[in-house]
Formats: sequence, C-alpha cells, structure tokens
Amino acid sequence: MAKKEFAVFGLGEFGSSIAIALEENGCQVLAVDSNQEKVQEISAYVTHAACANVADQAVVRSLGIHNMDGVIVGIGENLESSIMATICAKECGVPYVLAKANSDIHATVLKRVGADQVIFPEKATGIRLGRNLASGNFLETIELSKKFSMVEIEVPKKWIGKTIRELNLRSKGINIIARKGDLEDLVLIVDPDSVIQGSETFIIIGSNKDLERELL
Repeated sequence: MAKKEFAVFGLGEFGSSIAIALEENGCQVLAVDSNQEKVQEISAYVTHAACANVADQAVVRSLGIHNMDGVIVGIGENLESSIMATICAKECGVPYVLAKANSDIHATVLKRVGADQVIFPEKATGIRLGRNLASGNFLETIELSKKFSMVEIEVPKKWIGKTIRELNLRSKGINIIARKGDLEDLVLIVDPDSVIQGSETFIIIGSNKDLERELL
C-alpha cells in the first residue's frame, strides 16, 4: 500500500512536531518554511524539506502538492500568510487542509477560505491538561471526537481486588483496550478473570459521558 503524503507549511513548534510525527508513523512528509534555518533543522527527520513562501500561489504549485493526501498549515503568527497558504493549498486541489488558528476570528476566516479542519493547539492542550489534572487518575487523554475519548488511567480504588468480568464495564459503555502492570509490557489481550492490582494502568475507550460517570 502506498504511503500517505503530507505537506506541512510553517515549521514552528506545532508544525515541526506534526511533520516529525507523520514521518515516524510511515508517511512521506514535505516540510516547508520561509526560514532556511528551520528547514535545515528538520531536513534530517522528513522525506523532503524546502525553503519557500507558501503564501505565493505559483510557489505552492511548484511544490507539487496537488497529489498529496493533505496539507497542514502550521503558520499562526502571520495571519495573512496563514490564510493565503490555506487558499493556495485548496486551489491546488488538496483534498484535506488542516490549519492552525490563534483566535476565533482567525478560525472563522480559515474555514471560509476552505480549511477542512481548524484547530487551536494551545487551547486543546490546555483543555486536555485540565481534564487530566481534575480527574486525578488520568495519565493521558486522546479525544477521538467531541463525544468519545481514549484514556490511560491509574486503577481506580473501587476496581482493586475485582476481576474485569466483575466490573462489567462493557455494560457501562466502556471497553478496555490494554493493561499494564509494574513489571509487564502492555497487554492487548486482557484476561477477564484476572484480579486487578493497585499498581496497574489501563487504556480504555468510551463516550466522555460514560467515562466521567465511571471514573470521576
């Protein structure tokens, strides 16, 4: 199966992190920035890196992004460049453009010019961290959608000494994906009759409503 191809415009902390993560997960990545130093820094970690002005339609076309699976516009500080880069990517026929926004107004404009998804990285991180801290036993949270999440948790006290079968989490809308003890690797096939110890962590999935009901 052919590898997915993405371009990342803007190599600040957000753009660089996404570019490297995509490459590490088997995608081919073209990383682009107008700052030659940033391009040089990331060149060892991605398939291709280029120094270019992505607010220029002719330049963007010359990058050959029209056959790519998606473009991530990680430009946040320069609103004009962010908006123009989004327009250029869509006019090149890219099927999916994800753009970073720094404000609600910025997000509204990005959507109007064609961005398929707009995100607020700092806001999303803050919300996730707040939820983790408030819940106490959440180690990590991945929001799959507005209604569903996958979370890594320390074992709740009320689970200790019981088996997974006794907990009957599926009836509560929660599924266990994996389990890990102090001296164990992650176990994906979980024995429903094993007794839960206090030193374990679990990765579970469910609706936010069901997770909050069971864990908070």
